[in-house]
Amino acid sequence: MTIPGSLRGRGIGAFNVITLEHAEAVVGGAEDAGLPVILQISQNAVRYHGALAPLALACLSMAGSARVPVTVHLDHAEDETLIDEAVALGIRSVMFDAATLPYADNVARTRAVTERCHAAGVRVEAELGAIGGKDGAHAPGVRTDPAEAAAFVAATGVDALAVAVGSSHAMSRRDAVLDDDLIARLAAAVPVPLVLHGSSGVPDDGLRRAVAHGIVKVNVGTLLNRTLTATVRTVLAADPALSDPRKYLSPARTAVRTEVARTLTLLAATDRTT
Repeated sequence: MTIPGSLRGRGIGAFNVITLEHAEAVVGGAEDAGLPVILQISQNAVRYHGALAPLALACLSMAGSARVPVTVHLDHAEDETLIDEAVALGIRSVMFDAATLPYADNVARTRAVTERCHAAGVRVEAELGAIGGKDGAHAPGVRTDPAEAAAFVAATGVDALAVAVGSSHAMSRRDAVLDDDLIARLAAAVPVPLVLHGSSGVPDDGLRRAVAHGIVKVNVGTLLNRTLTATVRTVLAADPALSDPRKYLSPARTAVRTEVARTLTLLAATDRTT
């Protein structure tokens, strides 16, 4: 993951893409804000579509024609074959997620993936946590240890590290409380950008503080889905006879675009205190 020079010490938004409308909204929102952005395709999204190539190639096409820097990133990939496919398609940033494995296994597998990806000019994000709960490193009560994080990065050579500091995936409410002191200690110990997963559950002030204390990449997915779905429900409720998906997906895409621009601006306006 390459952080643009203009955002050193600030935050960059990474938004998960499920449909083409998501991707269009994310790129459009980034252009509206005049800021770089990361388009993420998760392994779960690949399973939904049944293949990586169609959505990935569409995202790469949009990234290539965007008026701002856009990185396409494979998110939460546990399948090493999928990582190889992403690299072959032209994706230059991937996350290999072995966080639910014992520490030694996480290190060994992540190091092997990183060496292979670096040989192809691809950057690697990894995650460090503990076994327990379906959220892995983001299970309630799990936190990343700074000393272990520093050792993990040194042993694997990864380019970014997702850390567990109080957020959790797929939160429906924005009431997560992050451990800002831990974020600062991790930022001081780890020489690569820190990544916050589960950011949809964190309120704006919490995101500002997280970036100020050292978070660089902020992953957002559920918040966009809630925005899109709420807009579709409103449009369909106003016209129950509506059947043309363009009539309800268009305003939903616009709403997501607005949220992306707002979030990017929020993250980029926060200066790091560490």
